[in-house]
Amino acid sequence: MTDASVPDRSTEERTSSSVSTAARPDGAFVLGLDGVPWNLIQQWTDDGELPAFTKILENGAAGPLESTVPDSTPLAWPSIATGTWPDKHGIYWFQKLMEDGTHRMNTSEDLQQPALWEFLSPAVVGNVPMTYPAPEIDGTLVSGMMSPGVTEDCASPKAFAQTLTDRIPEYRIGLDWQEYADQPAEFESDLSELLSTRRKLMELLMETDDWRLFFFVYTAPDRLQHLLWDEETLLRHYRELDDILGEVMEYVDQHDSVLYIVSDHGFGPIDQSISLPRVLEQAGHLQRQEASGSRGHLSRLGLTKSTVESWLDTVGLDNRTVVDYLPQAFVNAVALHIPGTHSLYDIDYEQTEAFVHGSGCVYINDTERFKHGSVAPDHVESVKQAVKESFERLVDPETNEQVLDVYDGDELFGRDDRSPDLVVKGIPGYEGLARLTDNVFIETEAKAASHRPEGIFFAWGPGIEAGSTPSEASVVDVAPTLLHSIGEPIPSNMDGRVLDSIFSETTPPVERSGTADDSDPRRLDRSEDDHDTQRVEDRLRGLGYLD
Repeated sequence: MTDASVPDRSTEERTSSSVSTAARPDGAFVLGLDGVPWNLIQQWTDDGELPAFTKILENGAAGPLESTVPDSTPLAWPSIATGTWPDKHGIYWFQKLMEDGTHRMNTSEDLQQPALWEFLSPAVVGNVPMTYPAPEIDGTLVSGMMSPGVTEDCASPKAFAQTLTDRIPEYRIGLDWQEYADQPAEFESDLSELLSTRRKLMELLMETDDWRLFFFVYTAPDRLQHLLWDEETLLRHYRELDDILGEVMEYVDQHDSVLYIVSDHGFGPIDQSISLPRVLEQAGHLQRQEASGSRGHLSRLGLTKSTVESWLDTVGLDNRTVVDYLPQAFVNAVALHIPGTHSLYDIDYEQTEAFVHGSGCVYINDTERFKHGSVAPDHVESVKQAVKESFERLVDPETNEQVLDVYDGDELFGRDDRSPDLVVKGIPGYEGLARLTDNVFIETEAKAASHRPEGIFFAWGPGIEAGSTPSEASVVDVAPTLLHSIGEPIPSNMDGRVLDSIFSETTPPVERSGTADDSDPRRLDRSEDDHDTQRVEDRLRGLGYLD
């Protein structure tokens, strides 16, 4: 798409079209770009590299978007979709931590608040993380990241999965960047192909005009940036994204709708990783399982998870292949009985006061909360303070500067007693890991960059003030702002606010409604066996290497 083909809404046209309530747009399109940081868009629009983004900067609203804490995909996309923080929607990581110290995959059925596609119908939804299995909606939904494959459960209606396979036979759910650690050129090529097939899905969904909400996410930028933080490589990818944006702008303009472009978090380079469990271990808050019994025999024989992984690699197998073809009982036995570095399976809970799960989420091993707890309820606060100080004391031995930011879980997630007690985040340049290693500071290996809090927010269309900037926008503000822009009442349970500064003065106000009250959560339980979620979890966990 050329620059000339990108629709341009002048201030005069936009203002005149939004004078009356009747002119308010009836539909909204959300284009999600996973992991896109504000500073890169700002830099490349200033340099004239991204014409579609530049058009929106000139004729719409633009600014940074603050992510969740931690700034992680499984927390942030549900917050964007529901307008609520994690302590209300209930998702803190890809896996849900269980009372017995194990975990299972979170799915769409674990989301405790309704998403935008349940308020607005008909809706078209594509590739949004944490939407597997596809919930039944009025419209069409194709689930994204963490789907086990193109199966009936990944689509609503289920028959659309066959349509997808017939129309785009090369379609795939995702790409594991870690498999390309030594093949950057091949990775860039394969990722570009993945982006192309994802665009074909978007265009397939665009064949219908029957929607009030169109919500589509591209996760490719996140995958690319983890492995290749190189400006020339990134710019090539962002030009592809800009071309997609130009097509979306044309489509949205034809439907006289409002367009939102958002990312769940930003990105930035990292130089070192930090083993958060090792910090706890050195401070005396965590104890590894002793190498006794079967674990001891295997350890003395040199049989650890790392050696198993090395052997598999020599014969051309990886963890994903193993869990796809070996019996589940065998995989579980390996994860639980072969010594390794897993933040859950390889610790002695009876001797552990605090442990790590997910993206920097730290839990005090409370006897009232966990089956194998070791901390009495009246000691939880003192232990939490001691753990917090242990992380805050950590400094880089070369710079003697503090490297971790620590957040109190009660302040972040005060409405949910199942939430993390602390969240630990590396300062820019450092990343906290849940892997239990022998050293606190470890090399980043293949990973070149990771998440930062500042993503992007753009809005363009009828009623949006040209050149406006949202004030202190966060991920929970997207949903109420979108509903406001198309004249829909804003449910009282939403935590976010309407970003008033992006709208022209003639845009009529919308009141909050009393529907979907937070005292009546949507779902509290889910079936364990209804869907192929075990295979999804296996893909993350493998032989216990991934948390």
